[in-house]
Amino acid sequence: MIPVVDTEALSGYCAGQIEHAAASLWPGQDTVLGGHAPSVTGYVQQIAVGGRPLFAKHSLLGVSLVSVMRGSCGSWEKVKTEQRAYGTSPTSLLAREAAQLDALAAGGLAVARAVGCGDGVLFTAPVTGPTLADLVFKSPERTGELLTRTLGALEVLQRPVVAEQADRSAITERGIDATFRRKFNGISGRAYLDQLGDARLDDRTRRGVAIVLRQVVARLLKLRLAPPLGAAQVLYGDLKPEHVLFPDGPDELPVFIDPGLQRGPEHADTAKLVSRTVLALIAAPPLSSGPAAVLDGVEAVVHEQLRPMGRALRGLYLRRLLVTWLMDTTNITTTYLSAPAGLPLPEHAGALVERVEAVCTLLDRVSALLLADADAAAAWRLALHQAAKAALR
Repeated sequence: MIPVVDTEALSGYCAGQIEHAAASLWPGQDTVLGGHAPSVTGYVQQIAVGGRPLFAKHSLLGVSLVSVMRGSCGSWEKVKTEQRAYGTSPTSLLAREAAQLDALAAGGLAVARAVGCGDGVLFTAPVTGPTLADLVFKSPERTGELLTRTLGALEVLQRPVVAEQADRSAITERGIDATFRRKFNGISGRAYLDQLGDARLDDRTRRGVAIVLRQVVARLLKLRLAPPLGAAQVLYGDLKPEHVLFPDGPDELPVFIDPGLQRGPEHADTAKLVSRTVLALIAAPPLSSGPAAVLDGVEAVVHEQLRPMGRALRGLYLRRLLVTWLMDTTNITTTYLSAPAGLPLPEHAGALVERVEAVCTLLDRVSALLLADADAAAAWRLALHQAAKAALR
């Protein structure tokens, strides 16, 4: 597939928009663009404004850069025309994210500070320190403790000041289920699957991956229809290991970036954190102790969530956790595979593409077992076993 816009034109446009937004927000102050952080979602770049270091994030129409480049929003000229109105809208994705950061800070959660937002660009103060992923792979035996500290810090999400903002400016675009339905429903979803990997995989691998993922998506479309357990909770919504930083070290509370507050089933944040931790494990260089310590930590966290539940409820919770985990893994894996060749991927994403067959095996075997209505605990054990196999070279 030939992209509707090449990487150079896309980068030039986004960088220009960042400079223009900075000049509008802080007229007369010198701006110096810094390094670009590769991403498949928004365009992120470091910038110094009046000597103050900031991160600038630019969002095109609230969709991923991959979608824009593949022509999902129309021609490049159409995208730029629509972006002029979208970037100034109070309901744009980054305007909502800025409001959410303010509400989270007011609710007592340590987050990156929003210092300005305009013309489709959000500026935040930098947060330094290791990410959750960094710490997990530095000290895999502490995985359970680190994940527990992360999820525990998010208890503030149910406070009124946060819940009200989540209802007022929900970022449903980052929801797992909403993303899955948007990507894979209907004829466009089938066409999308048929084109996966056309720029990043050899023909043999691409054909095999497409066959497996078509089966996985068909199963998950059926499995996701199960009714939720209980009332919807306020979710962080984009809970990835790289969005959780520990500037004061692993024994202190984390700082969060890139929220996607919304309401949803209480297991969804855990499912995304498990999904992305496992994918990071698969993409990372092999650990000297193997993946067991990381996966033991993941299992311990989920076991603790199950502990107060009755047997029947535990099974239902595990099934929904597994389905949501697989949906999220399918969402991000297919985004990486559909990225045009010229779009720089984050380091872990490139490594994951190289290991895509192992990821597909995990998705295939666990989704098949779930569709067969197997015991949820057995499916959970299989998922962890397949994750361990995928992480081994």
